[in-house]
Amino acid sequence: MIGQRLVEDMTPAERERAERVESVLPALRAAAEQADATATFPASHVALLREAGLLGLVVPEKFGGLGGTLRDLAAATYAMGTACPSTALAYFFHNTSASRGLLPLEAIDAGLFDDAEIPVVRAFAEKVLTRMGEGVWLANFASESVKTSAANITIATTARKVDGGWILNGEKSFGCATGVADYYLTSARLEGHETAEGLATFFVPREAPGVSTRAPWDGLGMRATANNGIRLADVFVPADEALGVPGAFTKMLTMSRGSFVGNQLAIAAVYTGCAQRVYDEILTATTTKRFADTDEPIASSPVHQLLFGEMTRSLQTAYLWLRYQLAVETAEVPFKSKQEVFAQWRLGKGAVTEACFRVALGALKAGGTSAASMHGVTGRALRDLAMGLVMTFPAERGMLEVARIVTEARANDLFATAPVEAAR
Repeated sequence: MIGQRLVEDMTPAERERAERVESVLPALRAAAEQADATATFPASHVALLREAGLLGLVVPEKFGGLGGTLRDLAAATYAMGTACPSTALAYFFHNTSASRGLLPLEAIDAGLFDDAEIPVVRAFAEKVLTRMGEGVWLANFASESVKTSAANITIATTARKVDGGWILNGEKSFGCATGVADYYLTSARLEGHETAEGLATFFVPREAPGVSTRAPWDGLGMRATANNGIRLADVFVPADEALGVPGAFTKMLTMSRGSFVGNQLAIAAVYTGCAQRVYDEILTATTTKRFADTDEPIASSPVHQLLFGEMTRSLQTAYLWLRYQLAVETAEVPFKSKQEVFAQWRLGKGAVTEACFRVALGALKAGGTSAASMHGVTGRALRDLAMGLVMTFPAERGMLEVARIVTEARANDLFATAPVEAAR
């Protein structure tokens, strides 16, 4: 199976879940070119993924899901990335919503909430997971156009307490499945709070009064993700559709194994699947097409040999980073601290996405002018993989952050209290 090219040591249960993913790939692949050309997420994909049970892939079975883990999600987004990267990306963001259910429940078990908070937190968390298990598509809206120098994601959307619930106002600039998802799982800042302690999460129905779609996103990469974003103008959200407990968001995040909510490597798996597809396509094209004078495959030329050597190295670089990150985030007995896992990912994200982009660039060169089309696999891959260079953070930011972590840790090591004998 395609997903097994990334997750090579699947268990029988993981293979069974991967077979469900495999079953939808032909439909995703068939719709990919038209979806890209029209920059439209295929509406039929929602029912396709729902009927396959995949909207509950990482939801525990007791909530109606398939009981998968990050390994399953990485294999799924990788496999979908070989067929339609846009669908894979939108699917990834749907699955990130599960963290809003899983992590709060872990935080409860860890004793991070008091007795008064637990019922509210548990009810919201279980609602997230139950809806996903039932096949509800959730669009996870966090990113905004407002930026600050201190964070990758800044939340300016506000939530004001009113009788029976909350009033939301703001704009979300990035979030796949706009106009597609059943609910927008929306992050907002509680009125009166200025720190992350005031971040809260809300279920916003797609058709709720006051919700509108921003201008169409004419993006460079992954054009069929329905990535327009939304505007919220005095949107009312009932109290039981919100997790408005101050501090709940930050307590939740402490439970993740990796950075943020702990599933970010699955987005890099999308790019790796896309890179593998374009690699396979150009390899087939240049080994089956031959020179007219020698009858040798085009791929046998010195230039092509060099290009394939570089593409192969880049592709393997992506696999090595991804597999190791997956190992450190899913080991039953953790063997790295969360800080180490975090630093690893800050480097790994940039390493994977830049390696994947180099594969597409090599494919463009190897294919020549015939590959330089907006509608072929190579042209689409080049544009799709360009998105990875900037999404969340570029490689340069990750390297700077890791350098700061490493040097500050070592600098602190330079200062210590003197032994008692030395002080005499």
